[in-house]
Amino acid sequence: MLDSFFDHAAITDGITVRVSAQFLPEQSSAQEHRWFWAYHIRIENGSDRAVKLISRHWRITDAGGAVNLVEGEGVVGEQPLLRPGDSHDYVSGCPLATPWGSMEGRYTFTAADGERIEAAIPFFPLEAAETTPR
Repeated sequence: MLDSFFDHAAITDGITVRVSAQFLPEQSSAQEHRWFWAYHIRIENGSDRAVKLISRHWRITDAGGAVNLVEGEGVVGEQPLLRPGDSHDYVSGCPLATPWGSMEGRYTFTAADGERIEAAIPFFPLEAAETTPR
């Protein structure tokens, strides 16, 4: 069941990734072809072992079908260690050149025994609440 704040969730090997996205009209401009969203991620370790988030892999698609692949270490400059029952929250943002699009991806974790775990980040839409020019 989804937490009431989060709209989307995926579970992989006991790791739950929850997402909520919000359009930010004050940081967007239709005249400049720039729309911006903030997204809140909660990663929950429901497994019986500690895991360390080592990298992120995003697929960001705009309304025109343009795809931007983003890969990097950790999340917002951190590589959190999540023990069983722990969670980690962070907020980041995504600009697009169109008033709608989508995001999805995966996080790569390592367990203490060296096993790599690829945890899904659920698909979620990005939809501008307002598209009037500024």
